[in-house]
Amino acid sequence: MSTHAKRERLLLADLLEAAGPDAPTLCEGWLTRDLAAHVVVRERRPDAAAATLVPMLKERGDRVLAEFSAKPYEELVQLVRTGPPRFSPFAVKQVDEGANTVEFYVHAEDVRRAQPHWSARELDPVFADALWSRLERTARLLGRKAPVGLVLRRPNGQTVVAHKGTPVVTVSGEPGELVMYLFGRQATAKVDLEGEPDAIERLRETKQLGI
Repeated sequence: MSTHAKRERLLLADLLEAAGPDAPTLCEGWLTRDLAAHVVVRERRPDAAAATLVPMLKERGDRVLAEFSAKPYEELVQLVRTGPPRFSPFAVKQVDEGANTVEFYVHAEDVRRAQPHWSARELDPVFADALWSRLERTARLLGRKAPVGLVLRRPNGQTVVAHKGTPVVTVSGEPGELVMYLFGRQATAKVDLEGEPDAIERLRETKQLGI
């Protein structure tokens, strides 16, 4: 049975292929070529991928990313589609599922939602539950810089606290939309905000949500 991560990987590869190398994405400053290179570097060059967490490695990371971005686009897309080499930790099914389900969902949406006339995907309930489960584990990390108290609520009434504080803003939406919201894609996330008007405005003005 295909895992969520594998399914989202294949969807991302298809979207990248269809969009071509120079299409916009929701990742600021990145075209589809850059996004494809990022995914490949993350899985195949952990020494360079670590630059996102270790500032002193940024120059090395930028250099490796540029090298991969210069590869033929068809090759990059195929590397995304086929996945990591056997020696990569991401080649382990459990690691792939845990680390890449949300990663590939968000990046697939980064490609889809940057195109004109996009519409929200209707996710199957099992996948929606999987995304919610990951939100429950990571919400406080992703929402730690919120300027107000932040609560996430899905349509069935389940909630998770992303940031403690007052006043509180409750962000309601489907799990996939809440994922996009917390990962810094607030402009395209289909969510509703409830709370004091000033608190909502402060939350809308912040660009610090996400990693």
